[in-house]
Amino acid sequence: MDAISSALPGAAPAGQGRLMSLDVFRGATIASMMLVNNPGNWSAVHAPLLHADWHGWTFTDTVFPFFLWIVGVAIPLSVTRRIEQGQSRRQLLGHALRRTVILFGLGLFLAGFGWLIDGSLATKGFQGWLHDVATNLRIPGVLQRIAICYLVTMVIFLTVRIRGQIAWIIGLLLGYWALMMFVPFPVTVNGETHCVSGLLEKGKNLSAYVDNAVFNGPVIGTHVWRSTKTWDPEGIVSTLPAIATCLFGVLAGHLLRLPRSPAEKTAWMMVGGALLMWLGLLWDLALPINKPIWTSSYAVFMAGLAMVCLGVYYWLIDVQGWRKWCRPLVVFGMNAIAVYVVAGLLGRISLEVKIGTGSQAVALKTWLYRGLCGPFASPDTAPFLGCLASPKNASLLWALMYVLLLYLIAYGMYRRKWFVKL
Repeated sequence: MDAISSALPGAAPAGQGRLMSLDVFRGATIASMMLVNNPGNWSAVHAPLLHADWHGWTFTDTVFPFFLWIVGVAIPLSVTRRIEQGQSRRQLLGHALRRTVILFGLGLFLAGFGWLIDGSLATKGFQGWLHDVATNLRIPGVLQRIAICYLVTMVIFLTVRIRGQIAWIIGLLLGYWALMMFVPFPVTVNGETHCVSGLLEKGKNLSAYVDNAVFNGPVIGTHVWRSTKTWDPEGIVSTLPAIATCLFGVLAGHLLRLPRSPAEKTAWMMVGGALLMWLGLLWDLALPINKPIWTSSYAVFMAGLAMVCLGVYYWLIDVQGWRKWCRPLVVFGMNAIAVYVVAGLLGRISLEVKIGTGSQAVALKTWLYRGLCGPFASPDTAPFLGCLASPKNASLLWALMYVLLLYLIAYGMYRRKWFVKL
């Protein structure tokens, strides 16, 4: 196995020293991401499967920070082994840079894939098509943030010791808090522009201002998430505490490498995780937990919650040996990045391919959803389900079917030993 690629979600299996619990946690996280990202109908979704509207958190808000935290956990476990085998830090940084470029490129490819299949190249001509892409391509994104956090975390891990890594975490979290609370930025209200600081409203905060200033303009176009148009949930400034999330994972990886008994490691993870959650909730009183701008309180709280989750997985799977139940999650975890990319491609294809002609044409996803899950949206069409038949449950059924499809793809790759190495 390529050791650094195991520091990213989606790597080939290793030898006997590999923690199965980490693969299971990674698999559970990517499966959860696929579940919350792919409802049948966005207007009918159970509340835990949606992000919090602004401040606060739901189950959905745990997925991305868990993903980044797991990336951090794997770094000490894999990279240290390669250093012990004789690889230089320069070689390791070179590999990390290459993987960062690939991840970032995959993110841009997914962002622009719709333009490759929507027929606009044929209807608008190459120049018109290129102008659309150049002025509308979303530059930030999930894979892009993973790439940046991974690279910066690798550099920090390879250049400073544990105390230095802790100092970086504190500096990033306090520095981001100070930026968001004390650095003034212009806000226009009723035609008048004022410089304010400490504002944390949706679209009106320092992070949003920087995103709008860098990614948008009359000449360059709009390069943020189309749902927000002026700022991005994976934007520039909010990446700073996301790096801290990854570094929190590095500290957990150090803990797992200590020459301690499994019981001691589990206890430290549970206690340490609980303390971080408590600190996050305490900080929430002054700086609200918020996923879209990745507040420092959010980073601390989610790191603690992730640590508790891994502690449970570690005790049950690696210590107690309860492994049979979690095999499907291992399958997901072994090719997490591949699953994410395939899901993104399938999702975009299902929206661009049309069934029918003229005004009767509908997206492939809509057609499939109506046929497969639509009957379960009402007791009138699914009387045998009684009160379980509802629009939200029909939408959830589609999401579960989507996860099952992705599992079958991942299982096929697993059986053939196709493990994507970045």
